[in-house]
Amino acid sequence: MRFTTRARYALRAMIDLATHYDQHPVPRRDIARRQDISPHYLEQLFLKLRDAGLIQAVRGPGGGYILSASAEDLTVGTIIRVVDEVLAPVPCLRTESSLKCDRAPTCVTRPLWRELEKRTYEFLDSITLQDLCDDACELAGSD
Repeated sequence: MRFTTRARYALRAMIDLATHYDQHPVPRRDIARRQDISPHYLEQLFLKLRDAGLIQAVRGPGGGYILSASAEDLTVGTIIRVVDEVLAPVPCLRTESSLKCDRAPTCVTRPLWRELEKRTYEFLDSITLQDLCDDACELAGSD
C-alpha cells in the first residue's frame, strides 16, 4: 500500500498550518516555501481541504488559511480521505476500479485484504493532527 504525493503533501501542509497558526491566517506561499511544495500544487490541495470544510481561506491583507476545527479534532484519516483515493491494498477492493475479478466471490484472500483496509483506516483515524504537531515540535526541539 502506497500513499500518494497528495496525501503526504496534504499532511505536511496541514501540520505546518496548525503549527504556524497563532491567531493569524497563514499564507499559502509561506507553507509552500517551508514544505518545499509547489504553490500551484498546494493550491489544488487546499481547494479540496477547503471544500471539505477542514480549512478556511481568509482574504485580503494579512490573509491566508486557518483550520476550521481544532487540530485535536482533525484525524489523519479524514485528511487523507479528502485529498486521496481509497486506500485499498489490492485493486479489486477499489469501488471505482475497472478491474473485474472473476475470483472475487470465492477469493480466499479477499477477507484478509478487506480487514487490512479496515485496520489501516482505524489506525489513521486514531491519529490526530495535534499528535503530528506534537511529534513535529519534538523533532524540532531535538535539533
